[in-house]
Amino acid sequence: MAELSDGLLVVTLLSYLVAMLLHAGEYAFGTRGRIANAAAAPAAAPAKELVGAGAPVVAEPPHAYAAPAAPSAAAGGRSRASWLGPAAVGATILGAVTHVITVVTRGIAAERLPFGNMYEFVLSITALGSVIWLGTLFFQRQVRHLGLFVMLFEVLLVGVAGMILYTPVGPLVPALDSYWFGIHIGAVITSSSLFMVAGAASIMYLVRTGYDNGKRGFLYAFGGRLANAEAVERLSFRLHAFAFPIWTFGVTAGAIWAEVAWGRYWGWDPKEVWAFISWVVYAGYLHARATPSIKRSTAAWIAVIGFLTMMMNLFGVNIFFTGLHSYGGV
Repeated sequence: MAELSDGLLVVTLLSYLVAMLLHAGEYAFGTRGRIANAAAAPAAAPAKELVGAGAPVVAEPPHAYAAPAAPSAAAGGRSRASWLGPAAVGATILGAVTHVITVVTRGIAAERLPFGNMYEFVLSITALGSVIWLGTLFFQRQVRHLGLFVMLFEVLLVGVAGMILYTPVGPLVPALDSYWFGIHIGAVITSSSLFMVAGAASIMYLVRTGYDNGKRGFLYAFGGRLANAEAVERLSFRLHAFAFPIWTFGVTAGAIWAEVAWGRYWGWDPKEVWAFISWVVYAGYLHARATPSIKRSTAAWIAVIGFLTMMMNLFGVNIFFTGLHSYGGV
């Protein structure tokens, strides 16, 4: 089972990589690609540019997909490239299935829940994140282009887990051998997976709104190919609002477990501190998002900062700090 898990991890990583490349191909050549749109546009159509600082910004229509172009030679190319998006979703489904089996077989091999070290923890978060993303895509197909951002996160995190964090199958550290193990870590994994997809949605929203406001540098140049900003922002808010209570429960369960194991609820351990920082940042995001006077883009930036604190808690604390939560196996 351990060998099967290790082999399926390679299939998972390759599937996510193919999905990411197919999503990138759809950006460039699909129905929303700048190349295809430019080829289909009338030759006399003037370019939409900002003439000066006070010039009005002519934004693209906020639709999930570009309006159909007049029949032309380019239209045939666009139809030929229409398979890229569904193929990307198919590769994502394949990766998610093998990913889940990778985690399950790892747990069977270890004869416990597969949360015992950083390798297993990251695998579990990313596996659940893929399932959440596919569930989101099933109900909101107009945000399919968010898949590029989600798959980028998946490739990076799964790759780091397999190449850097890998730990052979072994028993749990005695301190983790408790019924609170599944409750606390299960809640943290669930909320972290939701925050991962929500963070990708926030980044996509910032890129799209920046493009709509006339920005063309760095990632903003790709903004015209992204889904409707409002739809993505609403998705981000809903995912954050769903994840935050689960994260709160996870932190609370950890405090109760700490009292059982160490005789105190809170001891300012580095992992506890960064978990609290993430809680404060995400609470600030939800407050900012619910306050009409605060711009949606400001709230989105707070969400991105929250995701960065989660990454610091996941990697930075385990690598650069030593504390009572040093069970990462790195």
